[in-house]
Amino acid sequence: MTHDSIASGTIEEGRSRRQQIVAIAAQLFARKGYRGTSMRDIGEQAGILGGSLYHHIKSKDALFVDLHNSALDRAARLIAMAVSAQDDPWARLEAACSTLLEIQLAPDSLTTPMMNDFREVPDTVRAQLLARRDRFEDQFRALVADLPLPPSIDRSLYRNLLLSQINSAAEWYRPGRLTPAQVAAQIMAIFRHE
Repeated sequence: MTHDSIASGTIEEGRSRRQQIVAIAAQLFARKGYRGTSMRDIGEQAGILGGSLYHHIKSKDALFVDLHNSALDRAARLIAMAVSAQDDPWARLEAACSTLLEIQLAPDSLTTPMMNDFREVPDTVRAQLLARRDRFEDQFRALVADLPLPPSIDRSLYRNLLLSQINSAAEWYRPGRLTPAQVAAQIMAIFRHE
């Protein structure tokens, strides 16, 4: 074996180990929240001693921000793909809503817990999370801007009310009666006044 192949293997092992730690941390944050999850918890679940954990992870705050941003990045990509398949402005918005509901209502969703834990984090972390969430909501700003709404409708308020409905669905939704896509269709019917 050459020195380069050994170094490459070590880098891959380190990357793989970090991914494992991040996955464990994501599950802990989703289950126990930001405040309820400690670096010690993460280390114990990953089978790593405290000092060694910091070799892979900078800090709890940085890890939480990374996980939050990754969840939003994934959601944004899926929404963009769903929206790109539609031409009509209402169909585009419904596709975005349906996709976001599918993500948030999935039994193993990390997006909802990561997005809804803002009150638990320090102010510096909250500022980073809110800035990223605002960029995520740019997709919905653009979609609402394209709607043929009456001039009397405040588009910012419209978007905020719509997203509030979608973001709270995990609190009341129970599988079985309606699918997430059907819930999205109902929400859109209400927001279109049909």
